[in-house]
Amino acid sequence: MFDFGFWELAIVMVVALLVVGPERLPALAGQIGKWVGKAKRMIASVRSDIESEIKAAELKEILEKQQGEIGELKEMLKSTQTEIEKELDFENDNDSQGDSELIRAVEQHIESTKQRELSLSQEDSPESISKPSSESGQTTSTQSKHVED
Repeated sequence: MFDFGFWELAIVMVVALLVVGPERLPALAGQIGKWVGKAKRMIASVRSDIESEIKAAELKEILEKQQGEIGELKEMLKSTQTEIEKELDFENDNDSQGDSELIRAVEQHIESTKQRELSLSQEDSPESISKPSSESGQTTSTQSKHVED
């Protein structure tokens, strides 16, 4: 902003020495230093306040945008919930016994899948045939008989 060279500062110092005098010049230089320091601190404070206000405004915009998105998601969840409740009510009215049959069928499928995995793991390791299984306490050969049945 200001472009002071060495000669400009030297002329200002000579004029100040002549006007103020050698006795009061050090005190005047100290006062000027204090004023410059206060001005720098004030400018830095104003700058940081402006930056914090800008950041707060940006965060507020982001927060408002996210709250809008959250509202949309809540509406979607409510509509999905009502659709699911309607479907469940319809299914419960039509076939309440079918649910228990479906659960039994799923449980049987899970059990058969476990037995297949166990038999495949036994085929991979031949020494595990005579060792007891860690899950059921039975030997793996009897478990493989259950799988074949």
